[in-house]
Amino acid sequence: MGREFWKSACPHDCPSACSLEVERLSSTRIGRIRGAAANTYTDGVVCAKVARYAERVHHPGRLTQPLQRIGEKGQGTFRPISWDDALDEVAEAFRRATGRHGPEAVWPYHSGGTMGVVQRWGIDRLRHAFGYSRQKTTICMTPAESGWRAGVGRLLGPDPREMAQSDLIVVWGGNPVSTQVNAMTHIAKARKQRGAKLVVVDVYRTPTIEAADIGLVLRPGTDGALALAMMHVILKEGMADRAYLARYSDFGPDVEAHLAGRTPEWASAITGLPVEDIVSFARLYGGTQRTFLRLGFGFTRSRNGAAAMHAVTCLPALTGAWRHPGGGAFFLSWDNWKLDTTLAHGLDMIDPATRVLDQSRIGPVLCGEADALAGGPPVMAMLMQNANSANVAPDSAAVARGLGREDLFTCVHEQFMTATAKYADILLPAAMFLEYDDIYYGLGHTHLTVGPAVLDRHEDCRTNHELICGLAERLGAPQQSFRMSAVELLDATLRASGRGSWAEAAARGWIDCAMGEEAAHFRDGFPSSDGRFHFRPDWSAVGPYHAGLPSLPEHVENYERATADLPFRLVVPPARAFLNTTFTETPGSAGREGEPRALIHEDDAARLGLSDGSVVVLGNGRGRVRVKARPSRTARPGVVIVEGNWPSGAYLDGVGINVLIGADPVPPNGGVAFHDTAVWMSSA
Repeated sequence: MGREFWKSACPHDCPSACSLEVERLSSTRIGRIRGAAANTYTDGVVCAKVARYAERVHHPGRLTQPLQRIGEKGQGTFRPISWDDALDEVAEAFRRATGRHGPEAVWPYHSGGTMGVVQRWGIDRLRHAFGYSRQKTTICMTPAESGWRAGVGRLLGPDPREMAQSDLIVVWGGNPVSTQVNAMTHIAKARKQRGAKLVVVDVYRTPTIEAADIGLVLRPGTDGALALAMMHVILKEGMADRAYLARYSDFGPDVEAHLAGRTPEWASAITGLPVEDIVSFARLYGGTQRTFLRLGFGFTRSRNGAAAMHAVTCLPALTGAWRHPGGGAFFLSWDNWKLDTTLAHGLDMIDPATRVLDQSRIGPVLCGEADALAGGPPVMAMLMQNANSANVAPDSAAVARGLGREDLFTCVHEQFMTATAKYADILLPAAMFLEYDDIYYGLGHTHLTVGPAVLDRHEDCRTNHELICGLAERLGAPQQSFRMSAVELLDATLRASGRGSWAEAAARGWIDCAMGEEAAHFRDGFPSSDGRFHFRPDWSAVGPYHAGLPSLPEHVENYERATADLPFRLVVPPARAFLNTTFTETPGSAGREGEPRALIHEDDAARLGLSDGSVVVLGNGRGRVRVKARPSRTARPGVVIVEGNWPSGAYLDGVGINVLIGADPVPPNGGVAFHDTAVWMSSA
């Protein structure tokens, strides 16, 4: 008998949003998972951690029943409780907080544990229906998004499948070998079929740099300087497309005069790159028409990240690379879906006067910092879905203090006993993506991917949508959307958006929303206010923290630089086998990663007397972390790399790496500077 594969889609916070084929062994068991070959972006490829998803969905450590806290917050001591009693407790806590402090004292909170249209953002229907505090979702992409919008405009761009038509591909600030394998599939086609070159720019020797023709390892926070020096060379050596600049941008003599001072020698002193490497890269880029910039998140997770993104996006405008198939730049698709989510997300119920709290500043919010509370009352009750903020959010010591407040009621809906779950007053078991229906945004390509349910619910788990509807019913919400199934909401959303029906989408497995080459290359003008690329960004139109950002492309020195007291720069990029803290519980992923390690340059290790396995202490004014060292030449001297968002318990003192990361908002619109931390380091 042949194996039976069912269509699905990966729900996780990864730009690939892969279309999947799932081997269904029974209504409660799966075998292996493979990428859908018929989806021309997924192209039959899927990452190893999702391929072995059976070890996660069938993990014996999954939460299986509702629980009520009986011990101290953070200890993880609970007793069983029924779903009805649990929902009654949550509803009463929300009523109590509302009665004493007003509805803004309730904060429904979500993050990227699932990227589903209904199962992630459906929580917004609940908040809007009752006037609970709104959420500004900033933790992942906001600095990069801000820089892109400042120059290009909307989050649009060439179809990433066009990389197969490129002659030069530049992966800037990304590590797709580890974190987005599908992108490497299309890059490999260009290298094989066209002899394309791959250049990778990053702050350490990632697997993607190892796979590149040219790998440039610079100092953290200096990407903008490299981009400016490249523009200097391109202009000086006559490689700029003057006609394109005149037609499609606001480039002028002031911009050119400014860039005349941003020489390769100037950039070399900042980036640590040799002058000849900067010049060579600039000539290669400027002399190749079909150049495709694949921009990652990494280089923007710095306090100057938005300015760096803007500077890098100036390059294809300067050379006119946008003109050509396989040319231009791509960051994310966000503005091309054109989904009408009014019903699914309750957008018609929004009260603009309701305050908005910053997701990334959960620590300061829960600790009652006045600016973080945006002039409103303290947060007294929370529902947390898809979020392990005790590990993932910055300044995790403040997050722990906030979640540990005895006067804060917290309901956590989770799949495993995470660090955040241990702070819950009510802990509810959550279904996994194979057990529910949803549609996902393919941020790294042009598809909406469709994931119909493959399995029955596990034990007593419920979906995010079911929890939201059950809670809304107890709170007296009259809206019909709380009595609709997920499929009914998805079908209504697709039909309202002119995207067909749920049945059609589920049968196909995806909806390709590609705009076509003319629109994707902005040949009728950029998606900005005046149809031009902006070398002169209006940062005030992008976000509220714009003070001090420059009016021209620039390397901004507002990041945490090394000092005598804090001589090292810490970068905390993703690990290959994890996705934030997801997969840290699975034996395959945990076994591959081993344990947290600090990657330290061999010269620094020798000076401090460190060898492989030596215990070091990393610290700053926010906290300190003990971790084992791994000397290597992967980054520049003075730079420390700690890969992976490991659970706190994996560290020697039970304190995770994000205790060192600041929660101050990145200019101009917020976000977290995960790769911008100055620390001291000593042998333990």
